[in-house]
Amino acid sequence: MRLRVEFTTEPFDLDEAPTHAVVAREVIQGAELDAVDVGPFGNTAEGGADEVLTAVDSLLRQALASGATRVSLQVNVIEEEAR
Repeated sequence: MRLRVEFTTEPFDLDEAPTHAVVAREVIQGAELDAVDVGPFGNTAEGGADEVLTAVDSLLRQALASGATRVSLQVNVIEEEAR
């Protein structure tokens, strides 16, 4: 099974990325995921179910420990491409 995760962390700071946002992005970029896209208002990544769920666990723990007061995320099952 493949999953796509989309997430944001709060509170927002339009002048510079808060520590919790940087940490969350580093977790996702360092995970064994495909199609990682990070941006100022949202982030997405795709990968196998185990990899995505492991990354989400780490993302939540580390972002909250780094000052996030809210983490919004959505996880969707995506169809695998025919090989």
